[in-house]
Amino acid sequence: MNKDEEMVKRRGSALRGRQLEPAVLSELRNLIGDERTDPSLRHRDRLIEHLHALQDSFGYLSMARLRALASLMNLPMAAIYETATFYAHFDVIHDEQAPPPAITLRVCDSLSCGLAGAEALHQALGAGADPAAVRVLRAPCMGRCDTAPVVAVGHHHLCHATAGNVAAAVEQGQTRPQEIRWQRLPDYRSTGGYRLLTDCREGRVSVESLTEELGHAGLRGLGGAGFPTARKWQSVRAEPGPRYAVINADEGEPGTFKDRYYLEHEPHGFLEGALVSAWAVEAQALYIYLRDEYPGLHRVLTEAIAELEAAAIVAPGFIILRRGAGAYICGEESALIESLEGKPGKPRHRPPFVAQKGLFGQPTLVNNVETVYWIPIIHAQGAEWFASQGRHGRKGLRSFSVSGRVARPGVHLAPAGITLDELIAEYCGGMAEGHRLLAYLPGGASGGILPASKADIPLDFDTLQEHGCFIGSAAVIVLSDQDDLQAAAANLLGFFADESCGQCTPCRVGTEKMLTLLERNTWDEETLQQLARVMADASICGLGQAAANPVLSLLRDFRSELASHNLIARG
Repeated sequence: MNKDEEMVKRRGSALRGRQLEPAVLSELRNLIGDERTDPSLRHRDRLIEHLHALQDSFGYLSMARLRALASLMNLPMAAIYETATFYAHFDVIHDEQAPPPAITLRVCDSLSCGLAGAEALHQALGAGADPAAVRVLRAPCMGRCDTAPVVAVGHHHLCHATAGNVAAAVEQGQTRPQEIRWQRLPDYRSTGGYRLLTDCREGRVSVESLTEELGHAGLRGLGGAGFPTARKWQSVRAEPGPRYAVINADEGEPGTFKDRYYLEHEPHGFLEGALVSAWAVEAQALYIYLRDEYPGLHRVLTEAIAELEAAAIVAPGFIILRRGAGAYICGEESALIESLEGKPGKPRHRPPFVAQKGLFGQPTLVNNVETVYWIPIIHAQGAEWFASQGRHGRKGLRSFSVSGRVARPGVHLAPAGITLDELIAEYCGGMAEGHRLLAYLPGGASGGILPASKADIPLDFDTLQEHGCFIGSAAVIVLSDQDDLQAAAANLLGFFADESCGQCTPCRVGTEKMLTLLERNTWDEETLQQLARVMADASICGLGQAAANPVLSLLRDFRSELASHNLIARG
């Protein structure tokens, strides 16, 4: 009997239930490495990466392999199972269950794709697929809203998807991510790339001067919260080390795809800004948490980081790239950190804030992709240049992800404070042919809904709150007179109900209850208002607190439209 078999026998005698299989443990070691020679494989923060390795290799997570992983990592099976079942991109198959088909079609059912016919497409794909070979699933926003509807064939994303081109992709076995052409390190350096990072490291630019410059420019967090970047740096630096830096590249807010745009086109611009941020807080390591819906970008960033290491711009292992696994809640910074630590992505109670006690219990700087992307540009062009770009008394530039009923959807770089009327006319080529503006979401699913009569409001932080909305990540979804507001509200609440982590009752139960109420022929307005107040007051994080915003917006600004469909009483 070899040592593995002896270990299995010894452990098996003390365990209840299904036992560890030596052959499966050996198979696992061949896949991810041997913990006996590399103890770091047992670190809890490696768990989700190990689960990805299993899912990618076999197409699902069998209980036998999860038991082997528990043994290899010396973790309770309950911890492995809880984490694996939390994330949508892991398929846990019990011993008595059959594995899923070889190919999975994920049909995006976000609002933008819904406007483009995703529901009919889902039905057509389901009717035409051989269930033994292909399964068809609904999936939340995939960050390609400007090319709706979108279907993922394995890891291959089909834009402007139809039943025909999806069937062709399945037949041809197109399941790998599309190739991305991106700016390589020599090209980036030829235009002055990494000059700021070098100046910072060599003392020609101080932390204090750069912090002051970003403060003067008015740079704020562009992932949604809008916290001033300079103040965030200062708050993390005020805490004792060691410290960490984390980049939130998990843009899961429906309608948002600007970070994907910058990562695909200028990954080194992003990486320089991220490294400068890590330098500013004297971080021990820089973690990048990338949403799993961007598989092609995982390869881009892996190669870009390798370029930096080969050029001795960063030490090997300083930048650590991690994959999300299909959980919108991990866009919330404390849930993201829980996920980085190899746990279910459930938001933490605060205080302490992550700037005080974040990754591995240490002070942590969390920045958004676009936020750090602007740092080298602002330093090169000057704070005054950036601040002077705004309109209507606002400062800076904003990257608007525009989708829905416009002629030219996409990422549009425009002055902060631009109005929707101006954005559509100057950047989007007007409304789509045959459509008239009815409403718009200024900040994705959670940012509320505004009527056409309020399309003259400056779009920026702090300008929409009095109207019950916020700009968030600047994900603008445009609705027209041909769209159903009740269906739009139900789509948004369905998303929040699906994506609730389930940790707190107001969010877990409130989103489900509100969705049920919205699907009725007549809305119980009083109950909806009461439910919204409880969710806003008692939910742990922003998901539950903001989930009711679309409904409250309709009840406030669209009463005549709702009454015309007998959803609420007239008057």
